[in-house]
Amino acid sequence: MNRLGASTSPYLRQHADNPVHWQEWSEAPLAEAAERDVPILLSIGYAACHWCHVMAHESFENEAIAEQMNAGFVCIKVDREERPDLDAIYMNATVAMTGQGGWPMTCFLTPSGEPFYCGTYYPPEPRNGQASFPQLLEAITATWRDRRDEVGRVSGQVAAHLRQSSAGLPDGAAPSAEDLSGAVRAICADEDPSGGFGRAPKFPPSATVEALLRHHERTGDPASYGVALRCAEAMARGGIYDQLGGGFARYAVDADWVVPHFEKMLYDNALLLRFYAHLGRRTGSPLALRVADETADFLIRDLGVEGGGLASSLDADTVVDGHGEEGATYVWTPEQLVEALGEADGAWAAEVFAVTPGGTFEHGTSVLQLHGEPDPVRLADVRRRLFETRSRRAQPGRDDKVVTVWNGLAITALAESGRVDEAEAVARYVLGTHWDGERLRRSSLAGAVGEADGMLEDYAALVTGLLALLQRVGGTEWDAAAAAILDVAITRFADPGEAGSWYDAPSDGERLLTRPRDPADGATPAGASLMAEALTYAEALLGERYAALAAATRARSGELIRRVPRGAGHHLAVAEQAAAGLQIAVADGAGAAALVAEARRLAPGGAVVIAGAKDSHPLLEGRGPVGDRAAAYVCRGSVCSLPVVDGETLATELAR
Repeated sequence: MNRLGASTSPYLRQHADNPVHWQEWSEAPLAEAAERDVPILLSIGYAACHWCHVMAHESFENEAIAEQMNAGFVCIKVDREERPDLDAIYMNATVAMTGQGGWPMTCFLTPSGEPFYCGTYYPPEPRNGQASFPQLLEAITATWRDRRDEVGRVSGQVAAHLRQSSAGLPDGAAPSAEDLSGAVRAICADEDPSGGFGRAPKFPPSATVEALLRHHERTGDPASYGVALRCAEAMARGGIYDQLGGGFARYAVDADWVVPHFEKMLYDNALLLRFYAHLGRRTGSPLALRVADETADFLIRDLGVEGGGLASSLDADTVVDGHGEEGATYVWTPEQLVEALGEADGAWAAEVFAVTPGGTFEHGTSVLQLHGEPDPVRLADVRRRLFETRSRRAQPGRDDKVVTVWNGLAITALAESGRVDEAEAVARYVLGTHWDGERLRRSSLAGAVGEADGMLEDYAALVTGLLALLQRVGGTEWDAAAAAILDVAITRFADPGEAGSWYDAPSDGERLLTRPRDPADGATPAGASLMAEALTYAEALLGERYAALAAATRARSGELIRRVPRGAGHHLAVAEQAAAGLQIAVADGAGAAALVAEARRLAPGGAVVIAGAKDSHPLLEGRGPVGDRAAAYVCRGSVCSLPVVDGETLATELAR
C-alpha cells in the first residue's frame, strides 16, 4: 500500500494516490527489502520539478508500471528538500556512474542502501535511443536475480567511492589578500557577454556577485564592480525576473536570460534580494532598489504561510484543463496585451516588454523582458494592470513546506533590506516551530514540524539571520537564540579531528551509507561556508570565544578559493568580509536614528552595524555619545576611529 498520505512533504503527498506502494525513507523499507530479497527503487525529487511531474504522470500513475515496481522492488520516495543528506549521497553516486545528475533521480540500491545503478528521468516507452522505464525495471530485476555477484561488486565500489569523496577540505593557509584578488580576476575573466557566467542553462550567480561587490568595496577594483553590475542589470531586465510580480525564476534555459525555467525557489530569491538590496545601497540604482523591493514583496505575498514562515517554491507548471503547462501563468501575446490594456498601452507594452508576434517562448507567446528606460509612471501603471489580469489566470502550485535554511537566508535578506517586521515574523515562526531548545528540525508543513533533522546549513543560516536581526533591533531575544543554536551546531557538526572542518549531517543522526560533507558552494551556499559566515558574525556580536573556530573555518576555504573560485562564491564573500573586518558601533544620543541609517546605507556588505546605549553591547563598551549627540565608531579589527557625529564625516572615515 502507498504510505505517503501522512507526510509533512507536499512533494510526497503529490504521490500519495499513485498505485505505487511508496514508502518514506526509514529502517522499515530497508528491512523489508532484505526480507523479500529484492532491490530498493529510490526516487528523489521535489515539488517544483517539471520533469518529476512528467515522470510521475507517465510512469508512477500507470497501473501496469506500478504493478511491475511493486512486484520487483521496495519503492521509496524522498523529497530532496526535506532530506538533503540522502539527496547528496545518491546524487554523488548518480554523477559517479553517469557523469551527470538531476531530478527526478532514480537509483537502485541493495537492502543495505548501497547503489548499484542510477539515472534520472526515464520515459514510459523507448525514446531517442533511451530504454523505457519498464525495460529498465525488467533489466534490473534480471540482474538482481541472475548476476548478484556483479551487483555486489558494483555497489561495493560505489560505496567505497562515496566514503572517500566525503573527506573534508585539507587544512591549509587562509586565503591571503592576493588569493582573493586572484580569485576575483579568474571569475571576472569568465564573464559571459550577456552578463553572468557560462552558457545555457544559466543560473543566477547570487553568492559570486555578492562577493565581487564586497571585493570592490574593500579594494576599489573597478573590474569586479563592472561584472557584478552588468550581471545584475541583465538579470533584472531579462525574462528570468518576473517583470510584473517580482521575484526570480530558478534559471534561464538560454544564455541571454530571456526564457526562464519558471519555477521560483525561496532560496534563489532570498539570496538575490540580499544582493540587490546591497547593490541599491551602494549605487542608489533605481532599478536595483525596485527589484529588491519587489522581490521582498514577492516573498511575503506569494510564499508567506500562516504564522510567519515562508514556503519553499512555486511550480514551473500551471495546471490548465487538467494538464500541466510550463509558464502558462506568465507568458503573453501582443493580442493579450491589447485586450488587457487597450490599443495604445497594449502596443506600448509590447515594445517595452519585447512581446513579439512570433514570440520568444512557445506557441507564439513571449516572456516579458524590460527594454530601454520607459517612463516610470506609465510603466508602474501598466505593470499593475497586467498583474491584475494575470492574477485571474490559473496559478502555479506551491510547495508549502517551510525549510529552515531557506527561511534563515530570507531572514538575513529581509533584515538587511529594511523589511525588519517581516524578518522578525519569519524568525519567530522558525524558532517557535523548528527549534525546541536542544535540536533544530529541517522543515514543517501547516505548523506541524517534520521528523527530519536540521542539517549544518539549517543551523548556520538561521544563526546568521538572527544576528542580522540583532543588528537591526538590538535586545537579547535574538542573540540568546543565535548563541544557543550555534553552540548546538558546533557540538553536532564539527569534525572533532580537524579544526574548522564540518560535516553536513549531525553526528548523532541516522546512520547512512556515508556522512555527507560537501564544502563547495552550488545553487545555495555550502553548509561549511554558511558556518564560516555565522561564526564570523558571532565573533563580532556574541564574543571572542568564537574567534579561533571562525578563523579555522575560513582557513579551510583557502584551497577552494585558490583553485575553483566559481565553486566558492559564498566562501569568497565571507573571506572578503573577514579581510575588511569592519564594524560600526553607534552610541545613542541626539540624531541617532539618522546616523544609524547612514551607517547602514554606507556600510559595505558583511560589515557589522550595531546601535544602542553606551556599554549595552561589547562593541559599545566604553563608547558613548559626544555631548548629547549620537556618535559612530568605525572599527577595523581591533583598531577603532575617533567618534564621528554626522553622515558626511562617517562616509569619509569609511572611505579611508
